[in-house]
Amino acid sequence: MSAGEEPGPAVVVELRGRGIVPGVVEAEALVTHDAISGFGGIDVATGTVIEPRHELFGVCFTGKVLVFPGAKGSSGWSGYFQSTRLMGTGPAAMVFNVLTTKAVLGAIVTRVPTVVEATPDPLEVIRTGDLVRVDGDTGIVTVLRRVSDAAATTP
Repeated sequence: MSAGEEPGPAVVVELRGRGIVPGVVEAEALVTHDAISGFGGIDVATGTVIEPRHELFGVCFTGKVLVFPGAKGSSGWSGYFQSTRLMGTGPAAMVFNVLTTKAVLGAIVTRVPTVVEATPDPLEVIRTGDLVRVDGDTGIVTVLRRVSDAAATTP
């Protein structure tokens, strides 16, 4: 590091998986342990989860690293997430565990860096509010900064 150069963020934890959509993004994480539905589950105009019994009901995922187990519902899931890209309301990146054709196609048409099947389990390691770097080129997800414990318990 040369004089006057700022150090990069410290790595808190690194997860290794498989990149399926290339690109690198740093953004705040939004974590859910519930699978996400496209049709009837998200409002594409606002990037908000609208499924009434979902743990993220009323929460906006626009510009966030969406960390979730996978997709549920019909094959139209990908079309709804593509619509979020077209409307500028999509997530900044995706990290998920369960590979289905709808989730993978959704990531591809949303065109955001995506890592799948990471270890350790992202749902156990990443918390909502953490600053995360998703590298879809290498399949590495890095937690750069932890949200404070107090902020992690506040919705």
